Amino acid sequence: MSDQTLRGGRGVARSDAASTDLYRAVWRWHFYAGLLVLPFLIVLSITGGLYLFKDEIDGIVHADLKRVEVRDPSNRVAPSSMVAAALVAHPGKAVKYTDPITSTASAEVTIKTTSGQNLAVYVNPYGGQVLGSLPDRGTVMWTVRYLHSLKYFGTVTRAFVEIAAGWSILLVGTGIYLWWPRRQSGGVLSIRSTPNRRVFWRDTHAVTGIFVGFFIVFLAITGLPWSNVWGGKVNEWANGHNFGYPAGVRVAVPMSDEHLGHVSPTTWSLEQAQVPETARHAHGAEPIGLDRAIAIFDGLGLHRGYTVAIPTSATGVYSASVYPDDVAQQRVVHLNQYSGKPLIDMSYADYGPLGRWLEFGISVHMGQQFGLANQLFLVAVCVAVVVLGVSAGTMWWKRRPTGSLGIPPAPADKRVLRGLLVILIMGGILFPLVGASLLVMLTLDWALTERTRSVA
Repeated sequence: MSDQTLRGGRGVARSDAASTDLYRAVWRWHFYAGLLVLPFLIVLSITGGLYLFKDEIDGIVHADLKRVEVRDPSNRVAPSSMVAAALVAHPGKAVKYTDPITSTASAEVTIKTTSGQNLAVYVNPYGGQVLGSLPDRGTVMWTVRYLHSLKYFGTVTRAFVEIAAGWSILLVGTGIYLWWPRRQSGGVLSIRSTPNRRVFWRDTHAVTGIFVGFFIVFLAITGLPWSNVWGGKVNEWANGHNFGYPAGVRVAVPMSDEHLGHVSPTTWSLEQAQVPETARHAHGAEPIGLDRAIAIFDGLGLHRGYTVAIPTSATGVYSASVYPDDVAQQRVVHLNQYSGKPLIDMSYADYGPLGRWLEFGISVHMGQQFGLANQLFLVAVCVAVVVLGVSAGTMWWKRRPTGSLGIPPAPADKRVLRGLLVILIMGGILFPLVGASLLVMLTLDWALTERTRSVA
């Protein structure tokens, strides 16, 4: 045998060893990412899948409050009369009025009661009868939304949603590498064997993952704007200066210290937008009143179902905001409460490029932008994520040695980790909470590796 043949054989062996080590490294971190992320992704998929049909489900569960019988339009009562009826039933101060979005929908009056609680009171617009009330944001789908964001469990727990979103991107990236065809005839786009064999669950996991991986990344990125740390910082940067309004909106009106997110439903892009102040345009001028304000908003062509924040002080404004399924029809208008003059009128077209992109992504994320097709497609993605979690758990259970966690073996040559670690660190810098969790995982991985060596 010649020296050249020997050198060629050693080169192939080194290449195979390096390939094996890289595969082990990627597999090991894919396992860690799945261990950390999949339980959260399953919860997010179930709650998110339900929230896609928020209007439909709320309409059924709260039909006695939200649905009314269509009558002669001439029987409709003025908004101020509906507010008055709500205040008779629940004394306090009216702070918001929500226009019925359809002819079969009730109006909603938000009242700050004498006990300090915000109450949503539902009123029949055809006769002014009070249908009932719920705590503000007290519908069943608001409960699902808070479960989806883990809001019920405090700030620290909510941070795990941000961590899960960042790690899910890593999970998809490493999953694509592990899926990549390596001379196998099945498990790429087809599923082999039967459910009693591990290869069935491996193929189910791999094939499902390759079809929905892109959409998992999309949902992670479009969900991150609502996160505490990353979302909050990006929101500040995206809104720029100029009182937090999107680029292109320049107004010379006095501004209050109140933010739009505190007084009315709003989008992510406008959470930090400050609300303008109003001033009497003449000595002794009287406010125009809610009915006149509603007439002005209708004349400006706002989409039905808009919410009006009612001024509660002499310098307050009537603020109407609406965020329908079509993001192009999002709009916020502030009126001088004495003259009725629009102080600020902005829409989706006024958002900066990042704001428009994120708002469109959020609308798709929530199943709104493309109607029923959007909802059904995302339900399929949510089901696929649950399948990924179940198949991963089953596959691990069938593979793991007795009495062991079954962590994939560490690479023999640690140098193969360098490139992977660079990618992980870059992701950690971009997403701070993911970076912090990465340090914890690296420490645990090092400890496990050292423990394995000492036992061996």
